[in-house]
Amino acid sequence: MGNRRTLKHRIERSSAASVRSWERPSAPMAKKMKSDAILHLGWGRLVFAHTFENQRDIAELLQHEKAGERDVAFYVRDPHVVLSFAPQELFLDPSHTYRIWLTQYRSGRARPKGIVIRRLHAKSDIDGINRIYAARQMVLADEDYLWAHSRSRVLMYIVAEDTETGAIVGTAAGVDHTLFFHDPENGSSLWSLAVDAQAPHPGVGEALTRFLAEHYLALGRSYMDLSVMHDNAQAMQLYEKIGFKRVPVFCMKHKNPFNEPLYVSPAPEENMNPYAEIIVREARRRGIAVEILDAANAYFVLSFGGRSIVCRESLTELTSAITMSWCDNKQVTLRLLSNHGLKVPEQLAAGEGDERAAFLKKHRRVVVKPVRGEQGQGISVGITTQAELDKAVRRAKQFCDQVIIEKMVKGKDLRIIVIANKVVAAAIRKPPTIVGSGQHTVKDLITKLSRRRTAATGGESRIPMDDETKRCVAEGGYAMDTVLPSGKKLAVRKAANLHTGGTIHDVTDELHPDLAKAAERAARVLNIPVVGLDFIVPKVDGADYVIIEANERPGLANHEPQPTAERFIDLLFPQSC
Repeated sequence: MGNRRTLKHRIERSSAASVRSWERPSAPMAKKMKSDAILHLGWGRLVFAHTFENQRDIAELLQHEKAGERDVAFYVRDPHVVLSFAPQELFLDPSHTYRIWLTQYRSGRARPKGIVIRRLHAKSDIDGINRIYAARQMVLADEDYLWAHSRSRVLMYIVAEDTETGAIVGTAAGVDHTLFFHDPENGSSLWSLAVDAQAPHPGVGEALTRFLAEHYLALGRSYMDLSVMHDNAQAMQLYEKIGFKRVPVFCMKHKNPFNEPLYVSPAPEENMNPYAEIIVREARRRGIAVEILDAANAYFVLSFGGRSIVCRESLTELTSAITMSWCDNKQVTLRLLSNHGLKVPEQLAAGEGDERAAFLKKHRRVVVKPVRGEQGQGISVGITTQAELDKAVRRAKQFCDQVIIEKMVKGKDLRIIVIANKVVAAAIRKPPTIVGSGQHTVKDLITKLSRRRTAATGGESRIPMDDETKRCVAEGGYAMDTVLPSGKKLAVRKAANLHTGGTIHDVTDELHPDLAKAAERAARVLNIPVVGLDFIVPKVDGADYVIIEANERPGLANHEPQPTAERFIDLLFPQSC
C-alpha cells in the first residue's frame, strides 16, 4: 500500500509542477525539454510541435513528408501561424484530442475472455498489425522498423491476440514523452489503435487502451493523450467511459492522396453505400468522370475517353439481361454449371410434403432457399426435421413463391470474386458467433455484436432477431434470455452472409489452383464479366468443392485490401491503367 501512495504522490507532484501542452512552458522547464523532438512510429513521423521554437520549421518538416508515409504534428500551439507558411500544402486535422490524468484512472470491468494483450514477440505479429491496418485503410507500418524497435522503451507496440486461434485482433502504440523528450508534463500518448472488424470478442479496443494507461500509470506518468476523428462517436464514447476528457490540442498534417478525404469535402450528392463508394473513389483517382444518378440505390455513370458506362455498384451494362436472369434464379444457375461439368449440390423444387420428406430422409440435413433473392433473405441452413423443413419453406415463400431444398454440404463458405474471367479475391465467410461473458444474455450479446458489425460495415451488416436466429440459438442449447457462460462461443446464424452479421476473412493467397480454375470456368459458362461465386469447400488449399450460388453484383468493398475496385475499373476502362 505504501508503494502505491508513493507512486500517487510522485505523479501528483509532477502534475502540479507541470504546464499544459497547449501553454508555453517557463524558461527553466523549456531548457530541460529536448528541442525539435521527432519520433518515427513506423508509418510516419510524430512531430512534437510544442518542442519547436520556430513555427516555420514545423511547416517545412511536414512538407518534406516521405512518399507512402503519414506525418502528424501534435501539440501545435499556433496552427494558424504554421498553416500560413504553406496553406496549399498543409491542413488542420479534423480530430479531437482526449486526455486522461492517470491519478484519476480507475480500472474497468474484468478483461474480455479469449484475448491476451502483450508486446510484439515475433515478426508475424507485425503481419497481423498490417492486415488490420490495411482493412482499416490505414498506412502500413514498416516491418523492419517495428521489429528493430520492438523492445524500445520510448515506442511500445502492443497487440491483442486471440488465445484460441493465435490471430492478432487488435493493436495500439504507446509513446513515453518523458523518456523521449524529457516532457515537463511527464506525459505519454496512445496512437494507431485499430481492431479487427471481424473479431468476435467485445471490448478489444477498451482492453488495449486500458493496458497502455495502466502501463504508464505504473511508470509514474501523469497523463495519456490520444487523437480521434471528430465524427468517430463510438470511439469518443469509449474514451469518455474510461475517463478521458477533451483538451484544446491540435494536429496538423500534409496534404497527400492518403489524407485527401480529411481536407476535401465529398460531393454533396454522394451518400452511397460502401460497395459503390469504393468504385467511385478508384474511378476519380484515375481521372474518370463520375455522375451520380441515384445515390440511394447506388446508380452512377462512369465516363472516360468518349465512353460512358452505367453502373449499379459492381453491376454494369456489360452484364447482359440474360446472364443477370440466370444468376437471379438459383435453380437455373446450378443447372447450367452442372451441365458444363462443374460440381453443384443436389436440389429439389419444394413441392408436395412427400417429396420434401423423401429428400430430407435421403440427405438428413438440408438447406432451404427462395429461388430468387439476395443478402441471405429467407435462407434456412441445417434443417433436420420435417417440422423445421415445412416451417422453413413457408418462411422462404415470404420472399419468393418458388422455393428450393438443397443437400447441405459440410465445409467452409468461400466467396470468390472473378473479374474479366480472372480470380481477383477469395474470402471465407463465417456466420455470426457470440462469445459469452457470464453476465449478458444471448439476446444482449447478439445486440452488441450486431452493433459492432453495423459500425464496421457502414451499416451493411446486422443480425436480424428473427425466427431463424432463434432456431439457431435453440439448436445450440440456449434461449434468447439465457446468460451465456463466460468464454462459450455460440453461432447465432447458420448462413454466413455478411448482411445477416457474417464476417469475411481474406484467403486469396491460400486458394488452391483448382478452385480458381473452377471459378473462372463458371464465370465463362455464365458469360458474366464480374461475379461473386459461392463455394462450399472442405479446405481452401484443397481441390474439392461444390458451387452453390452466383452473385451478379458482388460487394467489392468486402474484399479489401485485395484490388477488386482497381481490376473492376481496368475492365471498364483499360486505357486508364
